[in-house]
Amino acid sequence: MAAMGRGSACPCGGALPGQSVNDQKLTRMYVIFVLAIILIACLFFLLDRALKAIQRGRRRRNASERLVAAAIAAEEQHRRREQQHRQQKAQQEASTALTNVLPAIRSEDDGPRRVA
Repeated sequence: MAAMGRGSACPCGGALPGQSVNDQKLTRMYVIFVLAIILIACLFFLLDRALKAIQRGRRRRNASERLVAAAIAAEEQHRRREQQHRQQKAQQEASTALTNVLPAIRSEDDGPRRVA
């Protein structure tokens, strides 16, 4: 047991050569402190990524809702224009049909008409 002195590594204490037990505990505490800081930094990084992913998802959902609303509005506008076009075409056909039945009255003289 005399060979196990202060300069050798003790199996029960695990101190490095030239290091006391208190120094060893302090070193372990520093290592644990550094590891805790690294762990906290990693957690903050993951939290930042998660919040950005949530925000990106929210923006995409809002954009999707706006796109759907714009598509519905465009479809409605297209339907109204198509309906107006059909009405104008029907009015034009009715006017053409009426003109074919009642041709324009042409006066023989080009002067103003006289009312009797």
